Amino acid sequence: MRTIVNFNAKWAFTKQANAVPTALPMDWNWVNLPHSWNAIDGQDGDNDYYRGTAYYAKSLNKADLPAADRYYLELKGANSSADVYVNGKHLAHHDGGYSTWRVDMTDALEMYNLVCVAVDNSANETVYPQMADFTFYGGLYRNVSIICVNKSHFDLDYYGGPGLAVTPQITGKDASVTVNAYVTNQKPGQTLRYTLCSQCGCTVASIETVETTAILQIENVHLWHGRKDPYLYTAKVELVENGEIIDNVSTRFGCRTFKIDPDNGFILNGEEYPLRGVSRHQDRWGYGNALLPEHHEEDIDLICEVGCTTIRLAHYQHDQYFYDLCDERGLVIWAEIPYISKHMPTGRANTISQMKELIIQNYNHPSIVVWGLSNEISIGGSDEDLLDNHRILNDLCHELDKTRLTTIAAVSMCKMDDPYLQIPDVVSYNHYFGWYGGETNMNGPWFDKFHAMHPNIPIGCSEYGCEALNWHTSSPMQGDYTEEYQAYYHEELIKQFFSRKYLWATHVWNMFDFGADARNEGGENGQNHKGLVTFDRKYKKDSFYAYKAWLSDEPFVHLCSKRYIDRVEDVTRITVYSNQPEVELFANGVSLGKKTAENHFFYFDVPNIGETKLEAVAGEQRDESLIRKVDTFNEAYRLVEKGAILNWFDIEAPEGYFSLNDKMGDVISTVRGKMIFMGLMGKMLGGKKGEKGDAPKKMMGFDVTADMMSMMNGFTVLRLLTLAGGMMDTKFTKEDLLDLNAQLNKIAKPKK
Repeated sequence: MRTIVNFNAKWAFTKQANAVPTALPMDWNWVNLPHSWNAIDGQDGDNDYYRGTAYYAKSLNKADLPAADRYYLELKGANSSADVYVNGKHLAHHDGGYSTWRVDMTDALEMYNLVCVAVDNSANETVYPQMADFTFYGGLYRNVSIICVNKSHFDLDYYGGPGLAVTPQITGKDASVTVNAYVTNQKPGQTLRYTLCSQCGCTVASIETVETTAILQIENVHLWHGRKDPYLYTAKVELVENGEIIDNVSTRFGCRTFKIDPDNGFILNGEEYPLRGVSRHQDRWGYGNALLPEHHEEDIDLICEVGCTTIRLAHYQHDQYFYDLCDERGLVIWAEIPYISKHMPTGRANTISQMKELIIQNYNHPSIVVWGLSNEISIGGSDEDLLDNHRILNDLCHELDKTRLTTIAAVSMCKMDDPYLQIPDVVSYNHYFGWYGGETNMNGPWFDKFHAMHPNIPIGCSEYGCEALNWHTSSPMQGDYTEEYQAYYHEELIKQFFSRKYLWATHVWNMFDFGADARNEGGENGQNHKGLVTFDRKYKKDSFYAYKAWLSDEPFVHLCSKRYIDRVEDVTRITVYSNQPEVELFANGVSLGKKTAENHFFYFDVPNIGETKLEAVAGEQRDESLIRKVDTFNEAYRLVEKGAILNWFDIEAPEGYFSLNDKMGDVISTVRGKMIFMGLMGKMLGGKKGEKGDAPKKMMGFDVTADMMSMMNGFTVLRLLTLAGGMMDTKFTKEDLLDLNAQLNKIAKPKK
């Protein structure tokens, strides 16, 4: 029988060595797995985290292992490339930091052994990802085990797969379940015993045969039906010789049908089942990506609390344990490889190997419905090599898995008629209108336009969101990083997206704040703060409750802006979220009235006098907060950018005249503003003017389309130039910006 030995404890680790050791180094650091060497420097900003080779070494006494014919080292995550050595002998190399892979160590083992793994997360041109808005944490960050098996065993060599594949097919009330077993060194006389069990463990079908494929029937099949009823069966296969079981494998599976309709969205088991949910990165504060089971469990609990029906597991293969949790909880999953942002002609082989690993290792998970080919890969345009790479991946997915569909996450700049969009079965877009330019009200109409142009292509939104930290205001505006603007943004996006049933799936970016060491913004460097929950999972932002109000059946009421106590206005707006039909608000025990709201968002104007205890009541649910009248704005609530050239509140903005704090679209609506903008862009952004000097044809490498201009017009001048300055060689100085502001101060705003 197969035995799995945990191999996580007490590894010697170093980033200083330059060669594989010949003996266990006693002067290295001692670590237990899972481990990442970027758990701190990958989350503190400046994009200076260690990217290079590090070494893990561990002694192994063969006598401590159970007797077996073959011994495999199983590594469930080594980012991003790794080499395995046993007693100084090189056994294997693997490229791809997010999948399971195995190494047959048998022939290299002696009585006493030194196992060494050299892990490398340095930049290169062949292994994805290389450019993306998240930290590429290095390390052996998932479990490492030794699998001990008979010479005849279920396959351990083929792309890290589980050794069996289960394919249910629903016919009426019954299911026909095909089980493919993959056996290494099967001998004459050995048989395979197939068993299907119900969720309670009762046998529902079984057969014993010499064949490696069996078809079993389930009468009156119990369907896997998402969050409503995530019912799971178990398939077991035993390899039998002379009546003795010499190896066995098992997997859970679900029986379900689905389709994605361009008009009606996602349909599960013949019923419309709207996919409304979030994306998830796997890292967290202080751990990097070296998560423990309790971390995965906390994540899935929070995602289920908000009421999600779907998760986009971005931008790589996640831990098998998390896919298992998704099966158990009924979340519908988008799984993808890290083919992201930058197409590398030298990386094609790696996209193929990572896709094979993703599909072969995850084929049995009923939660997964689409394979993601790429994310924002066309950000620099679609050339023929990129298109060919996608056609190969799309065909590969359909060859390996005839039961699921393919998808992509296209970036806003990708034109609606780009041939890239014609390759996968379904399409989604990443849009940030209302955060990276544009206005929140542009989102829904953009999708309407796409749907009208491509009525037969199912369209969804794979990313949308905005950043929020512990900053606060009564006048939220795009780019201020306040919790209030994030709440406003998501209120608007919820109303637009959830009313369009043709959107096959919508995924908030992101469920949790995550490590992005290249980011220095928002007042807390090294993170992307678009999460509905903070990086440490300790605080649920107000926007979390906006989604809970729409998606969850668990009764609740939530008073927003609890951390925004000191307020200067005489009457302040208070927002309440609830999934109950009516909310009553009390101020110091006095009722301010009851309100109903079909959109679950309740607004009250509250007199701000002295100190006021607020209580929101919705049925049996209650929530409390506090506000306090102050004479001057509490500066602790206002973002001061660390290292910013200029903060928005330091800009002179005379009433009736433009400044850097005004939106670009308003500025260029005037002749003088347009002239200033054209001169600035032509000189500093490398754009080429059109024949009439109307606008640059290119900006930072992108075609300046009408959609892109609409996005740019929604930025304040300061924010646009700050973001642009980070993407080009020419940098803006404080003097540059103040000079430009002085020019804008001379232009009167048009009278409305």
